[in-house]
Formats: sequence, C-alpha cells, structure tokens
Amino acid sequence: MSDTDLPLSPDDVAEIAAILEKSGYREVDISTSRFRLRVAKGDGSDQGMTQEWQWAGNGVAESAAASAEHVHDPDAVAAPLPGTFYHAPSPGAPPFVAVGDAVTEDTVIGIVETMKLMNPVHAGRSGTVAEMLVLNATMVAKGQPLIRLA
Repeated sequence: MSDTDLPLSPDDVAEIAAILEKSGYREVDISTSRFRLRVAKGDGSDQGMTQEWQWAGNGVAESAAASAEHVHDPDAVAAPLPGTFYHAPSPGAPPFVAVGDAVTEDTVIGIVETMKLMNPVHAGRSGTVAEMLVLNATMVAKGQPLIRLA
C-alpha cells in the first residue's frame, strides 16, 4: 500500500491528531463510504497517539486477503496494523527487544508507523524472543508476524 492509495494524506491525519490533542476528547472516530479512521490519545503511560484504519468496499476485501496471506503462527507477535515496523524508538537507539530477551504481555517489542503516527506493538503474552522475523524499517501488513516467542 502506498501513500497515494490512502484516502487521507499524512498531513490530514496530523491535522486531525493536532485538533484532538487540543480538545477535551480522548478519541475521534471518522467513517466515510471509503474508510474508517480512529485516532486516540495515549492513556498517560505512553506518549503520542494511536490510529486504526479500516477500509470500506474493495479495500476491506483487499485488507482481509493481505492478512490471510500470513499463516497463523501461535508463537508469533503480529502487526496490529499496516505500516513501517521499527525495532527501536529512534535511529541509533537500542532495540526494544533482542533474541533471548524475556518479555511479558505488556512489553513493547517495536513500533509500527502509520501515517506519521507511532503505534507501540506489545508482546501480548510472556515468553522469550526466539527470532526476529522482519528487518528494521520494513513495511508490514496487518497480521504479518514480526517476532517469534518461545
């Protein structure tokens, strides 16, 4: 998926996020005939905002087909949404986790950047990082396995 395929530009989403940040609301949910976008403020324990996309019409079918391409691996932590997956919080910083690290369900294992919003990816269960399945700064689809836990 390229930026030209998206119904809103990164500037559009940034403007929505800025309006939300200045408001007293915690989240905004926008639905049109083409897409649904939900942007939410962090819960106070983390910084920034998260977003969630759902495509309408053919986009939903394409998104479901893309997710179905990934075989379910019960030991894998999958991408919660499409975007660019990063192993570290910033360039040059140490990765969130490495092979051999113990994690809990709340451990952040990476971030997915979608439309210039950074979305933390949590392990979702306890275990030990057995394998990193995607390289840093890789475009990933929703449901794509990112790391494998043992």
